[in-house]
Amino acid sequence: MNEYDSDYLGQVLVSSNYLPTDNPKQADVILINTCTVRAKAAQKALSLLGRMVPLKKRNPELILGITGCLAQQEGSSLMQRFPDLDLVLGTREKERFESFLKRISTSREKIVAIDMDGPLVSPLPNNGYFKGRVKSFISVMEGCNNFCSYCIVPYVRGREVSRPPKEILEEIRHLVSQGTREITLLGQNVNSYKWDKTYGFSSLLKEVNKIEDLARIRFTTSHPKDLSDDLINIFAELDNLCPHIHLPFQSGSNKILRLMNRRYSRERYIDLIGRLRQVRPEIAITSDVMVGFPKESDEDFQMTLDLIKKIEFDNLYSFKYSDRKGTSAEKMEGKVDDSKKSSRLETLQRLQKDITLGKNRMLEGTRMEVLVEGYGKRNGQLTGRTASNKVVNFSCNNNVIGNLIDVKIQHAAVNSLQGILTNMNH
Repeated sequence: MNEYDSDYLGQVLVSSNYLPTDNPKQADVILINTCTVRAKAAQKALSLLGRMVPLKKRNPELILGITGCLAQQEGSSLMQRFPDLDLVLGTREKERFESFLKRISTSREKIVAIDMDGPLVSPLPNNGYFKGRVKSFISVMEGCNNFCSYCIVPYVRGREVSRPPKEILEEIRHLVSQGTREITLLGQNVNSYKWDKTYGFSSLLKEVNKIEDLARIRFTTSHPKDLSDDLINIFAELDNLCPHIHLPFQSGSNKILRLMNRRYSRERYIDLIGRLRQVRPEIAITSDVMVGFPKESDEDFQMTLDLIKKIEFDNLYSFKYSDRKGTSAEKMEGKVDDSKKSSRLETLQRLQKDITLGKNRMLEGTRMEVLVEGYGKRNGQLTGRTASNKVVNFSCNNNVIGNLIDVKIQHAAVNSLQGILTNMNH
């Protein structure tokens, strides 16, 4: 979501005759896009802002701004903490960014804009910004109505709002005309997308699947309580929908799931995964999991490990619980000691690492279709992803970026696969 928002703001800057630079010392505008879903993300954003302040002191003409969820949450207090800031831009204020930019550059006005009633942004006219980009993100809805007890999202992104399907499809067609081969549809709770009573997320996916020259479709993030039979079955119906779903489970304990206000049980989650694998046997399952939620006992944690062993996820994004200001979990008793959280996280990550490596090693010797995204870290190496979202690095003399190719997997590691090109597809 942040990448999509950053691209929108980048397009506004390009349309306002700014050019991007990799060097902050050369910049006339520095805008930091932030996340606050976990404490660590917020700390990193504030640390980066602190490192940019000396540039503003050396060049008073520099426009220094902060946007995203942290900006929405903290508002004018950021101006008090960082007096050199020119702009605090909330999550639903992006459409007014260009006018704010003009006001700041002409009158050096300081602006805090965190109104939550602003519209979702619409795609900008073609300015070549996306030319040659192999994969792109598209926001189809924003906000969340679930109010999980640990989560700040409904407070900083607002309630669920969906974009018109016509606008989404036009945006995808434009990106495909610029060279995009893969689209990821985004939302804080993407499978609750709804345009009218009959047009839901499955309807949108069917329309996206018809777009010519679009090779792959992905979506993220899903909530288990909203994963309908219709959406599960669509994995068997659509050619271009990748066999991969990111379905956060957060905890394997029903007691903790209730405290988290997740509104499903471990049994329901296991059943959903079984049905997904029934309709698309090769589907890759990735997930989010949290350790150390308030009142999580050793037994609750063991139930989480047990669920991981039962499901055998392709990959897990795992985190220690951290209090988020304004959420109901912040006020809960029974907080888990940080050293215990760290120990549990280490145990969980070790287990998942073994599972991921085992699953990846089973791919050695197989041929896999890879969408080539760009150059790898090593000289002469290209990198891409399988339909199941596994990173593949391989050597190739041809310029095959943007193509679907067959790669034979020779070696598997935890985070990526190594292979050799066997033939070009299209």
